[in-house]
Amino acid sequence: MRRFGAVAAVGAGLVVLALAVARHPAGAASDGATVTGKVKLVGKAPANPAIDMGEEPKCKGKYTTGPVDPAVLAKNGMLANVFVYVKTGLPADAKYPAPSTPVEIDQNGCLYHPRVFGIMVGQGLSIKNSDGVLHNIKALGKKNRPFNISQPTNMVTQRPGFTVTEVMLPFECNVHGWMHAFAGVQPHPFFATTGEDGSFALKGLPPGTYTIEAWHEKFGVQTATVTVKAGETKASDFTFTAK
Repeated sequence: MRRFGAVAAVGAGLVVLALAVARHPAGAASDGATVTGKVKLVGKAPANPAIDMGEEPKCKGKYTTGPVDPAVLAKNGMLANVFVYVKTGLPADAKYPAPSTPVEIDQNGCLYHPRVFGIMVGQGLSIKNSDGVLHNIKALGKKNRPFNISQPTNMVTQRPGFTVTEVMLPFECNVHGWMHAFAGVQPHPFFATTGEDGSFALKGLPPGTYTIEAWHEKFGVQTATVTVKAGETKASDFTFTAK
């Protein structure tokens, strides 16, 4: 009987361990690796076109200077709004549960904020209208089902998100043709969007060799191969050239 009890205890322990692994996949391990880097822009950044918001005084009034289409945001040679993500290299059988908190995209000043963002497959999407004017949001998915919704005033619409991987999925507004945003839909959490300093960090990676891709709406894509060990931090920079 003692032997049976020991076997049962071991079996129970294995069940607990299996549940722990399911809840905390390899990418979320405490000894996960990190890939950091910066995205640079060489050459003179192209001028962003001015936006005529004369027919939308509520939006125009939010700017101290004339609004522009922020397609290229470069400061001190660093490039913002670059979507960086693990393209290949993760275990084929790895499963990463989507966060319960939705990603928010806001319409403020008749522009989308953020302009470039990542969202996991199955993660909710919260669409906010902070302008108090009519916006008509269209998601132009090619792999995911498109949608088209209207928001006539200040409000928030909750959407179920997307079902399959897609890089990148465009958003636009039927009312304001200059409004654009882009979502990187991923089955895992290893993605980031660069800020004004051009930096990014992909944290919690299991040991392995990865293809990292950097996407920009005007300058296209670049890829790099990075190999990391458990707990290691390794740098991988990208450089785009302005044409």
